[in-house]
Amino acid sequence: MKSTMKIHLLLLCGLSCALFAGCYTLKGISIDPRVNTFSISIFETTANNAPPTIGVDFTELLKDKMRSETRLKLRSDSIDVQFSGKIVDFRVVPVAPKPGELVELNQLVVVVQVSAENLTDNPEIKWPKEKSFSHFAEFSSQTDLLSVQDQLLQQTIYPQLLEDIFNYFFNDW
Repeated sequence: MKSTMKIHLLLLCGLSCALFAGCYTLKGISIDPRVNTFSISIFETTANNAPPTIGVDFTELLKDKMRSETRLKLRSDSIDVQFSGKIVDFRVVPVAPKPGELVELNQLVVVVQVSAENLTDNPEIKWPKEKSFSHFAEFSSQTDLLSVQDQLLQQTIYPQLLEDIFNYFFNDW
């Protein structure tokens, strides 16, 4: 009796796996099953005053996010989708300055331009081509940017930019 129940349970599990094998979703993200590989070129930095490693750092974080949150494989050849981008703006903006008053808060603003290119032979596979994303983090105007820059980037700006980019390119396949 127990062995019959185990067999039925195994068959049910196998059937469930077969039914869901054609569609991959994670966090509401659906990726066309014909897309299996990706590559990301190192992000160019055209923004003045940006840290020299920001392009490489951001590229690696985006690769890590795609590797950990999709079934796509990072490759350097036989690529289905090629991502590239630029860090186009990196600036400090005073928040709500008033005439004759000192500004209490500044915002570090980062703008990233990202594009994706379909390298498959299948023209039916479509996704957004290019978009700019921006995010900011506030800090005290009494604080030197260099003393908080890494923390603002790592804890606030990068995570939001990565999530926005990921959702834009993978949410509507």
